[in-house]
Amino acid sequence: MATGSMLPARNQEAAAAASGTYSYCSRPRALPPRRRYRGAPAHSEQEEEPVRYENLMYDRRVVRGNTYALHALPWTAQPDPLEIQRQREAHRKALARKRAKEQLQSRTPEPVEGRKHVDVQTELYLEELGDRIIEVDVECQTDAFLDRPPTPLFIPAKTGRDVATQIEEGELFDFDIEVKPMLEVLIGKIIEQALLEVMEEEELANLRAHQYAYEELRNAELAEVQRLEEQERRHREEKERRKNQQSQLLQKQKETSEKIAARAFAQRYLADLIPSVFSSLRESGYFYDPVERDVEKEFLPWVMAEVDKTLEKKILGRAVLDTLIREVVEKRLDAFDQPEASGQPTGQTEASHRGSVQIEALHQTETQEPEAK
Repeated sequence: MATGSMLPARNQEAAAAASGTYSYCSRPRALPPRRRYRGAPAHSEQEEEPVRYENLMYDRRVVRGNTYALHALPWTAQPDPLEIQRQREAHRKALARKRAKEQLQSRTPEPVEGRKHVDVQTELYLEELGDRIIEVDVECQTDAFLDRPPTPLFIPAKTGRDVATQIEEGELFDFDIEVKPMLEVLIGKIIEQALLEVMEEEELANLRAHQYAYEELRNAELAEVQRLEEQERRHREEKERRKNQQSQLLQKQKETSEKIAARAFAQRYLADLIPSVFSSLRESGYFYDPVERDVEKEFLPWVMAEVDKTLEKKILGRAVLDTLIREVVEKRLDAFDQPEASGQPTGQTEASHRGSVQIEALHQTETQEPEAK
């Protein structure tokens, strides 16, 4: 159906081409690749013919006006000679006017070396549309999509006839004879696999032995490295300690030499100063005899304290004795003045006896103190 409908269309196009209805035709050529950046045109592009553009507003194939009216195209492709001459004259006049206009206008100065002028369109691209286009909203509801039915399996058609053949047991081959090489191959493969497994086990054992020996050697080397590092650390610490000791010794020697120099300077400076200082201190009383100072500070104060105590005791004994004597004398005077009574002589005798005992005790203490001293 599609092929039959396309044939009349092709015939119509061929007939239109034969009648020369179309007025525009271009030579077929390959389109140049689109450049990403603008640059100088290549030599091949410069050699090609210039591209001629055409304004669609003046194309004869574009229908203008009422689309329902009939626009008949000329049947012959040859234009009228008078029309051609008229068009050439109009074109020549237009070129002359254009040249005169260009001469009257101020031209742009010539480009500098290495540059060129390019024509740039400065007209407006947009034009205002005054007519209001009638708009109509139309809605259309489509049916839901139906699931696609499963694709049937491809079953090729048979090209031959089916024939059956019955083979009895023992007709084609003998099992005992045919299975012998297969068994030999299977047993050989099994033995070969067993040998390979044994060899692999031996290889693994050798690898483990080598690994164990390598680990022992590595541990020994690590121990030796640690011992050497420890020895190096001890040597470094000993070196630092010796350096510190040497620096301390030099510092002490320097300090000792400075002290000796200071001592010698002080001795030389104080050689004349010490005698004068000692003499002035001795005159001021700072230097004294220790025996004399001990007698003055220790013995004499003790003697004076003891003398004061002795004098106080003597004064106290004398005061007590004077008091007792006064009391005894007063009591005796009172006794002589009062008349005699019956019990009075006994009391007087006791009081007189007590006063005599106290007087004797005071005399004994006074006599014992000078002896002790």
